[in-house]
Amino acid sequence: MVFLNPFACFAISEKVADCASEDGVGSYSTTETTPTTYVKKFSWEEIKKHSRNFSRVIGSGGFSTVYLARFPDSGFTAVKIQSACTERLAGIHDQELQILLRLKHPNIVKFLGHCDDREEERVLLFEYASKGTLHDTLHGCNTQSLTWKARTSIAFQLAEALEYLHGMQIIHGDIKASNILLDEQENCKLCDFGSAKLGFTSMVLPPSSTKRNRMIMGSQGYIDPHYMKTGLVSKKNDIYSYGIVLLELITGREAFSLKRKETLVEIIGPVVRGVVGVEEVVDPRLRGADLKEVKAMVSMAEMCIGSSPMVRPCANEIVASMRDNFESISHL
Repeated sequence: MVFLNPFACFAISEKVADCASEDGVGSYSTTETTPTTYVKKFSWEEIKKHSRNFSRVIGSGGFSTVYLARFPDSGFTAVKIQSACTERLAGIHDQELQILLRLKHPNIVKFLGHCDDREEERVLLFEYASKGTLHDTLHGCNTQSLTWKARTSIAFQLAEALEYLHGMQIIHGDIKASNILLDEQENCKLCDFGSAKLGFTSMVLPPSSTKRNRMIMGSQGYIDPHYMKTGLVSKKNDIYSYGIVLLELITGREAFSLKRKETLVEIIGPVVRGVVGVEEVVDPRLRGADLKEVKAMVSMAEMCIGSSPMVRPCANEIVASMRDNFESISHL
């Protein structure tokens, strides 16, 4: 069972500005908001032994492969081996490591340690999430579908993870269903910080730069159109991607599909305009979903994918709104 899908590696040039704005557009800060956490440093031989010579692959990407290991003190562990054969790839790894060392949140995959014994490979170790990714759960062959209560809980937990990250001036940069792991209790575990940025960056490249020369941050189907148009990086890019995840939870459809001619944004449009009811787009596998809550989630998704980042809600506003509108999480 693949539980970690490809880890995207995208470089972003940093353009330092003097001050931070409310939504993080056009600013950059290097201020550390939390002490660095010290985690265990593993040896290559130790990892090789407990992964049984890297015998079980549970995920792969263009520059990384994830293996399952079992350590005496931490149980099942995901071992992510990244290529560091170029200066750019080594830099991406170093940046991800520095961000991971700052994170501690119940809805962010737990970072257990690392290894840098080998010159052209770097290793990161994480807790193992036994139920795989949200993408595989929603769109795979699993016969057991997520209940509406489970979906609202995942949406809420992901919002809390974003609230935590954005409060630390961290942009995840690649929010998508395949970067959301689920543990045995179907709790959300946000993963893959290969595209994350510590601080808020003004832009990847000036708008005048050709798109083919721009290093894109994010994944197809989830990328903020405003970012694609302007190159401006903001925590509101994460909010847009979060809105797409909400639409996946509502409809059960993939964010991007070569076979489907319309996007999730186009599918949900008639509901927002009142042309059709939510029952027309809700995942048919859902039984007994509270249509009032479905409508509330549609409204939240609409705000998140708004064309102007300035009018999109902040993560803390999403968390507060969900507490007010979803009975199952109102007590959390």
